[in-house]
Amino acid sequence: MHKKVIFRHRWLPYALLFPQLAITIVFFIWPASQALYQSVLLEDAFGLSSKFVALENFIALFEDPHYLGSFKVTIVFSVAVAFLSMGFSLLLAVMADRVIKGSMAYKTLLIWPYAIAPAVSGVLWFFMFNPTVGINAWLLRQMGYDWNHYLDGGDALLLIIIASAWQQISYNFLFFLAGLQAIPRSLIEAAAIDGASPMKRFWTIIFPLLSPTTFFLLVVNIVYAFFGTFGVVHATTDGGPYGATSILVYKVFNDGFVGLDLGGSAAQSVILMAIVIGLTVVQFRYVERQVEY
Repeated sequence: MHKKVIFRHRWLPYALLFPQLAITIVFFIWPASQALYQSVLLEDAFGLSSKFVALENFIALFEDPHYLGSFKVTIVFSVAVAFLSMGFSLLLAVMADRVIKGSMAYKTLLIWPYAIAPAVSGVLWFFMFNPTVGINAWLLRQMGYDWNHYLDGGDALLLIIIASAWQQISYNFLFFLAGLQAIPRSLIEAAAIDGASPMKRFWTIIFPLLSPTTFFLLVVNIVYAFFGTFGVVHATTDGGPYGATSILVYKVFNDGFVGLDLGGSAAQSVILMAIVIGLTVVQFRYVERQVEY
């Protein structure tokens, strides 16, 4: 039996919704509308004059090989960050779910990295992979690989992927662990009695029941890779070398605040916003059909 909630005052539900609506308007709708407005203007570097140019900023972007290159880098980067962070966090969650002694300390240590800002995460991994003093770079040299993310674009891209995925593992770990603990133990025990191996139990029982959590984290991690990794790139590679790590969100900043191309930067932010909204819609419309609730 469900109890129906009735508001005695007609203004009360609107008052309860007002703080969230105000935050959404001030920090999302208003900046998005400003970006849409500036994307059709050609402004000087000092913002003293502007000219309406319609879609010329967008046309110039898709004729720019550097911008198209950023698209490819962003796709590789986003897919790698999402799958790397989710894969490791799922493995850690499965291991933590089986720990009996010292489980709280183990789980707390795994959660700690989420409290670190993306820029700090980038700096930590930057020093560990520093070609001169980094311990990881030294270990790679001992194995015969000369790591140098200053000159090698592949090394630089791998560096920001590792730093971004590591910072997100703790967030994914929390949700995967909660999902694992919500699965009835009777189902797993029944499968074990029937002779199913641990791997078979995981892929036929545990992982399908985790599909709602996995679907949610897939959306969150893709959005994080598009928007939340600016600090990592800015603190480690500055988009280099030669644009090898210039993802879309960093190019918006670089063209707008360094290159002072205000109209082009606004157009890039509009395209980035449309991509993320489109990906989210596609995931909810089509990927969700494969989710077992």
